[in-house]
Amino acid sequence: MLKVEKAIVAYGRATALREVSLLVNTGEIVTLIGANGAGKSTLLNAISGMVPLKGGDIWLDNDRLSGLPPHRTVRLGVGYVPEGRQIFGTMTVMDNLIMGSYAHVARNWLRPLGYAGWVLRSDAVKSNLEMAFNLFPVLKERMRQQAGSLSGGEQQMLAIGRALMSSPKILLLDEPSLGLAPNLVRDILRLIARLRDEGLTILLIEQDAAAALKIADRGYVMERGRIVLEGSSVELFRNDEVRQAYLGKTRA
Repeated sequence: MLKVEKAIVAYGRATALREVSLLVNTGEIVTLIGANGAGKSTLLNAISGMVPLKGGDIWLDNDRLSGLPPHRTVRLGVGYVPEGRQIFGTMTVMDNLIMGSYAHVARNWLRPLGYAGWVLRSDAVKSNLEMAFNLFPVLKERMRQQAGSLSGGEQQMLAIGRALMSSPKILLLDEPSLGLAPNLVRDILRLIARLRDEGLTILLIEQDAAAALKIADRGYVMERGRIVLEGSSVELFRNDEVRQAYLGKTRA
């Protein structure tokens, strides 16, 4: 599914990713663990095309993502929910969801007759809207409401729903529980596990490493722009160094 090979990202003279390699198999949740500044968000930005690679390669199935802008990676199957949600606050909930349907636009060959150059494939948009509303009934209730007036939890639901509107092969999630109440955090993590169980592949950054490992299949530990450890979620959860550094406890 997703393969990152020796990815290097630099901001000026500062190197943020140092030959990072990882693999996410179809139908997995893989979590990235590490302190702030370890390079986790930079890696997701590189996969999505938000920042360019200085070296290395990124592949999604047989498609090379390296060097592609974000709108191209979306069309190839990358869904991205960035840290901070970044919804369009002055637009309605429905409009935010429709904005996520960019991957389902098609050329309108009637343009010479005065019609718009692009049209949405309404069948795909309709089915994805139904899916989003089934996952998040509150979005259907508030679909004509301005997105900026939603609660933090509802905004996170909207951000995930918007990403799902593009029918992604893989969903990148950056701190989906950030700023949410504990009960909402549990709901969001249960939803992520449900999406995996329904066949979606997920690469997850989550501030609560213990909670992330409970739903993940595998994980990678990042430090200073490098992968320093990888393993199954059980292996990482039992690793004393991981437990002490990121889980706040050691085995007795």
